[in-house]
Amino acid sequence: MPSRTTRTITLAGPDAGAFANAQFSSDVLALATGRWQWSGWLDPKGRVRALLQIARIADDRYVVMPRGGDASSLAADLKRFVFRSKVKIDVSGELHVSDGKAVADGDAREEDDALVLGEGDASLRIGAHEGDDAWIARHIDRGFAWLPERALGMLLPPALSMERLDAVAFDKGCFPGQEIAARLHFLGGHKRHLRIVRSDAALQEGHSLHIDGRDAGIVLMQHMYSPLPTSLVVLDDTMSQAETLESQGIQLHVLSTFAE
Repeated sequence: MPSRTTRTITLAGPDAGAFANAQFSSDVLALATGRWQWSGWLDPKGRVRALLQIARIADDRYVVMPRGGDASSLAADLKRFVFRSKVKIDVSGELHVSDGKAVADGDAREEDDALVLGEGDASLRIGAHEGDDAWIARHIDRGFAWLPERALGMLLPPALSMERLDAVAFDKGCFPGQEIAARLHFLGGHKRHLRIVRSDAALQEGHSLHIDGRDAGIVLMQHMYSPLPTSLVVLDDTMSQAETLESQGIQLHVLSTFAE
């Protein structure tokens, strides 16, 4: 199976950290050199236009990996907010995302022309060469989403368990979409969350889940286990208690869920 590809965005310069902190939802200024964190870039309505992994490779250089979406378009939009900040924004060429050896959770480094993001018992490698895609199954199990095109700008942070990932910080100052994200945090009320489902036939990433005649969610990631495929989906909470669901003739079995 061909490996998944992405492009990274590099923010470099004396103001790189402050700029990233003002735009992204996590506490970027708290990120130590040689570490990575989850984050997001929200639109003014609080919807996730990009789910991110941010690595601080040097004191004044951050490498941002969008988990889905067009990095070139994101970088172009980010440049609109630079104004007088001393930060340079560059986009890499196409890179392969692959499985890596064990690296301490949260550690980040560059080696052999690849960005390595530690996950404890494994790591994620983003580099020029194709590799093992075992990370996809692991990320589904852990609820680490990768967003297909149709999910971009459509989901709110609770739907992706972003608080569980410490990808949203409410005590760091303003960022785009903060008001909506904070309202959901303090008042709750969001009714769609991450689920792992097993299906009796392949689902398609980015396809809507139509259940009982209505749109009940979206497929984010899928890995083909034998004999049945397993997927990470966003699903309406009202559907999650059923033992078996049916979406367009495909049987779905909810295996687990994740905290917000």
